[in-house]
Amino acid sequence: MERSTLGNGVRIVSERMPDAPSVTLGIWVENGSRYESREQAGISHFLEHLLFKGTPTRSAAQIAEEIDSVGGVLNAFTGKECTCYYVRVLAEDFDLAAGLLADIFLRSSFVPDEIDRERGVILQEISQGEDTPDDFIHDVFALNYWRGHPLSYPICGSAGTVSRFERQDFVSFMEERYRPDRLVIAAAGNITHDDLKRWVEDEFAGLSGQTAAGGVNGASNGRGVFAVDKALEQVHVCLGTPGIAQTSDLRFAAYVMNTALGGGMSSRLFQEVREKRGRAYSVYSFLSCYRDSGYLGVYAGTSPEWAEEVLDLVADEIDSIACEGLRTDELDRAQKQLKGGMLLGLETSDSRMTRLAKNEIYFNEHYSIEEVARFIDETTNDQIVEFASRLTDREASAVAVLGRVDGLDLGARYASEGSKVEIP
Repeated sequence: MERSTLGNGVRIVSERMPDAPSVTLGIWVENGSRYESREQAGISHFLEHLLFKGTPTRSAAQIAEEIDSVGGVLNAFTGKECTCYYVRVLAEDFDLAAGLLADIFLRSSFVPDEIDRERGVILQEISQGEDTPDDFIHDVFALNYWRGHPLSYPICGSAGTVSRFERQDFVSFMEERYRPDRLVIAAAGNITHDDLKRWVEDEFAGLSGQTAAGGVNGASNGRGVFAVDKALEQVHVCLGTPGIAQTSDLRFAAYVMNTALGGGMSSRLFQEVREKRGRAYSVYSFLSCYRDSGYLGVYAGTSPEWAEEVLDLVADEIDSIACEGLRTDELDRAQKQLKGGMLLGLETSDSRMTRLAKNEIYFNEHYSIEEVARFIDETTNDQIVEFASRLTDREASAVAVLGRVDGLDLGARYASEGSKVEIP
């Protein structure tokens, strides 16, 4: 891994993979939905879409044709704290792909007709999400758990906010948030750091300014049981309890514990809830970690008559780990599963590019794969118990429920029942 910083603050990180046929290049912006005001909810995601809709020298169709002509991938994604624009091509096509990526990032036109067309696309994306209950339940949960904080906003925004955005909103937001001190340019594959740096200097050295501080104020979690009635065959449940920030010293204990709890077919929740009792087809746990806060979540889709039992089973397993930790064989299996998944996931240039950028953004340093594997191996049961003990306070937990909720009483083991929160 090599690293450089331009005079204006743009950071450059790369990893050469001399035997790889491809290169993945990503422009990361430390900007996401948590940096939006309530009125701006969804603007980061909308802006991401618009950067593919034309520049003074390329139409949207020409952008698509140019990347397709070399069999490459040009795409982007928006999260709570970052937005990434990336391209993956054969190494021999790097110059073409890099020029295309720089053009859309630095010189997009934001033509009003294209904005209106893309508005319709995003409204359909929002509707599709609301029609997909196993996805939508996570938005319902976030709105309640992070209530009043930008972390609660759906990344896509709402029909109301998306319908109001105009061209100047995007221009102003980009001028405010897309400053060089918030940019990380990462590449992995068959490319040298010197070649990457020369390209970045040519395209990005002229950027100036700094991003105003904001959007990182601490978020306090909500609590309670929040039910949204909807005519569905299943009840979709999402439980969350206070976890850790992205950079916590307990992060490796959290990774191991989460893997053992609900990270695969051998996990406690899969075995207990699905295999032994047949109470759910899909059940899993996950970690959502941000700069300053986070939560451990559990999702399950089940029949209404089994929802209370499933939540009780989840609570029992968390309490058991907090009290006793993991069995020796269970700890060993979770550690090996984590390491194997990490190594298999890093076989491609795009996964390595992502790893480089996230290390730079969150840690400002880079851990080798060997170091991460060692941290996983060194995780102890005492650390797992310490982390799991943070998860047992039902008064600090939140549960979102989507489906036919009449007659459900889920508040007995959690905080008193809350209420539905509308999408902003």
